[in-house]
Amino acid sequence: MRERAIPEATVARLPLYLRSLAEMTDRGMHTVSSEGLADAAGVNSAKVRKDLSYLGSYGTRGVGYDIEYLIYQISRELGLTQDWNCVIVGVGNLGHALANYRGFSARGFRVAALVDADERKVGERVGELAIEDFEDLERIVKERQVSIGIVATPAVAAQDAADRLVSAGVKSILNFAPAVITVPDDVSLRKVDLSIELQILSFYEQRKAALESLRRGKRLTASAAKSTRP
Repeated sequence: MRERAIPEATVARLPLYLRSLAEMTDRGMHTVSSEGLADAAGVNSAKVRKDLSYLGSYGTRGVGYDIEYLIYQISRELGLTQDWNCVIVGVGNLGHALANYRGFSARGFRVAALVDADERKVGERVGELAIEDFEDLERIVKERQVSIGIVATPAVAAQDAADRLVSAGVKSILNFAPAVITVPDDVSLRKVDLSIELQILSFYEQRKAALESLRRGKRLTASAAKSTRP
């Protein structure tokens, strides 16, 4: 066990570092400073150094961090040095998109099954997998050693999907449904709500438009003042 637990905020930033480091590797880079990694990940360098210290990585003065080794350290900490089997519950438009997303397998997540409650979809193929009956979820989880459940159902079905996943023994759930669901304390739950993210962007767009309108008004006022001077 580690002497210090890694803070949740640090855990949330580790995937950002990992993505940035992978891009650096693609560009042929071998080392990176804390400032360089901070710029790539969109955080400050002090935060990078603090976060990486939890992994026991302090870099070398004048050289920085070895990118390949740092990728290994972060991958190990995130549990990405092994594959995790996932099941997607709900195979509508979003479920189809998630099932076809190649980024999962590249990062150690294997979609082992697709299930849906709509009997008309059962048997339909999505890539290499056939959609299976939601009623067989418990058996599927056990036989394929599913660790992570991905909920992509309509909002009204999300809680039932989560309940069935928990009942089947799944301890980690990623919820894409536009609904608040509850799980036992020993189950890890993460939510991805695209509509909320768009609303947040809308807030900032509105702020930027208001500031631009204010600046434009000030420029017009200044221009009018100049034109009335004797």
